[in-house]
Amino acid sequence: MSYIGKEPADSFISFAKQDFSTSATTSYTLDNAVTNENELALFINFVRQEPTTAYTASGTTLTLQSATASGDDMYCVYLGQAKQTVNAPDGSVGNSQIASTIITGQTAETSIATDDTVLIHDTSAGALRKMTRANFVSGIGGLDTIFNLSKNGDQASISDGTLTKITGWTANVDTGSGWDNSNNKFVIPSGKAGKYLIGATISQTQSGGGNSGRDTYDIMIFKDGAVAFTNHDKTRPGADFCSNHITAILDLDAADYLEIYVKVTAGGGSTTVLEHSGYQTSNDCTNWFGCKLA
Repeated sequence: MSYIGKEPADSFISFAKQDFSTSATTSYTLDNAVTNENELALFINFVRQEPTTAYTASGTTLTLQSATASGDDMYCVYLGQAKQTVNAPDGSVGNSQIASTIITGQTAETSIATDDTVLIHDTSAGALRKMTRANFVSGIGGLDTIFNLSKNGDQASISDGTLTKITGWTANVDTGSGWDNSNNKFVIPSGKAGKYLIGATISQTQSGGGNSGRDTYDIMIFKDGAVAFTNHDKTRPGADFCSNHITAILDLDAADYLEIYVKVTAGGGSTTVLEHSGYQTSNDCTNWFGCKLA
């Protein structure tokens, strides 16, 4: 078909429709102004009415030749006023229709709630899906299962050659709420089984002791009351300060619990495990951490 001027562009349109609440009257108000009655099609009880003969219209005033009755079904379609529809046809929007600024410049979130959703592409279904933050991070890291503890006081006079549990910790971070303060142990929370990175630094001083060589110093990570990992080291004898470290990756199930033990063999004398800020710098003193890797 030929056109004078620019060919009309395709658009998604539908004619505007208005429903009326009827009563015993001949006068009604239109939602949209019209020039005359020929610009709208009026239906009463599903029968189309004849313009001019059955009704007249001007501006927003609609006047009927005969009054309606309460309960009549009456509506009109505006023939001269097309409205854009909200929805385009299925599958009609592609890359070229989406502006590059659809994301750029929008308000950036600085945090995400557990029930907030993220958009992902499901390759098996070839479709976009939404997923809550809680389900999105589940199984890909322990962002919600991290703990960091520091010693809140010196633990003095640890007997020579005796396996001793380190107690008196303060929880600086405990996102999984697994720290059992009364029993000085970390319990793996329900639903948080997996691989964990566990590490500890134990700082101590020794006094006395009869070894002429180096003293031995063991740090042990206990799991469910038994040794899971040990770091065996040697330290200088006498009244020296030293820090010893242990790091391990452990497979842990829900309700498994972890504890830290030490054993110092110094040929007599005594050992004091120092609190977090008990020596030169807090970086050198006693702390314990863990986080879920997967």
